Amino acid sequence: MVRDTTIGSRAFDILIIVILIAVTITCVLPLWYTLAMSLSTKSAAAAGQVSLWPVGFNLNSYKQLLQDNQFFVSFWTSVKRVLLGAGLNLLIVPLMAYPLSKTIKDFRLRNVLMWVLIFTMLFNGGLIPLYLTVKQLHLFNSIWSLVLVGGAQTLVFNVILAMNFFRNLPRELDEAALVDGAGPWYILLKVYVPLAAPVLATVSLFSIVYHWNEFLYGLVFMTRQEFYPLQTYIQQVVVMLDPSTMSQDQLQRMSQLSNRTLNAAKIFIAMIPVLVVYPFLQRFFIHGITLGSVKE
Repeated sequence: MVRDTTIGSRAFDILIIVILIAVTITCVLPLWYTLAMSLSTKSAAAAGQVSLWPVGFNLNSYKQLLQDNQFFVSFWTSVKRVLLGAGLNLLIVPLMAYPLSKTIKDFRLRNVLMWVLIFTMLFNGGLIPLYLTVKQLHLFNSIWSLVLVGGAQTLVFNVILAMNFFRNLPRELDEAALVDGAGPWYILLKVYVPLAAPVLATVSLFSIVYHWNEFLYGLVFMTRQEFYPLQTYIQQVVVMLDPSTMSQDQLQRMSQLSNRTLNAAKIFIAMIPVLVVYPFLQRFFIHGITLGSVKE
């Protein structure tokens, strides 16, 4: 009986490994296909000949994206946006989540503020009122229009996630700290924040991915191309090309490109920063999501 149980356990382990390998391949194949497409020739891409390996290997798509300074300017704009957006998110989320995690007895306005936050998450005035608000604040062509507008829209979800994480921490921590004479700020900074590393890493990852991938507000709030973030620039690079201002080499290179190869290059370049950051935060990700999603 023991032997049969051991064999069954090994078979189950093998089955799990096979499933995980299949899931991994399913996740990796689209990335690999995108890379192969971006390295293929225009004719091969148009004919649908590209599968898992580049056909007519070339770097024309990447040369087109990297040939002018605007790419690097937009890249730096996106980096600043991510740093500012994730930094403000990391600062504001615990400051809001900590008092909202208290009971009504400890914080009487808790339910009122929660309803206000949830209302803003479910309903909004739309793009036109947002456009007029940003215009009245004189934030056009400013990095802060991207940071504040995008950050405000993702803030409530992150606060709710962190709030539920704080609510699952033992109440004895508060009681012990209060007995020792600690105030609210000391409890937050010395007790709650160190224990909240998983959920703070999780909401930071959400913020980083959002600010890096979002491109619409760059189109709406930026009136000049030099202020575009990377995703907006990549989205517009083909549309904004003016053949009358291009050199002979540039025209020749463009004749060798198609929308499929160039778009594949855009997608692959845009994925690289997130793929680099994610492994460092992944060990906190599932733990933070699991504990932060439990509601009392």
